[in-house]
Amino acid sequence: QVQLVESGGGLVQAGGSLRLSCAVSGRTFSTSAMGWFRQAPGKEQELVAAINWSGGSTYYSDSVKGRFTISRDNAKNTVYLQMNSLKPEDTAVYYCAARKSILTGRQKNDYDYWGQGTQVTVSS
Repeated sequence: QVQLVESGGGLVQAGGSLRLSCAVSGRTFSTSAMGWFRQAPGKEQELVAAINWSGGSTYYSDSVKGRFTISRDNAKNTVYLQMNSLKPEDTAVYYCAARKSILTGRQKNDYDYWGQGTQVTVSS
């Protein structure tokens, strides 16, 4: 059974930083592209960042480009999302997702496994 467990969420002031982690078990992590999605209250879930199997290819939404960095450690079966210069509009539940593919996915339906989510709240 594949499990994705996120951690690192919390409350931070605007301009601050957080690092989210997602530990993956039950699947060969090194052959899975990974993504971070978020969903704010009353809004649709959106892809924030994605990374291919090796870490050599990444994608960022325009809203976080230059502020967030996605990375992975295949030896630790973990993907990270470093979030800097946080804004109140970054407040959301953040979800980690895994694909049965080595290539990055841009759509929610591209992903096969999901974590339970971790809350990020940015105060102004």
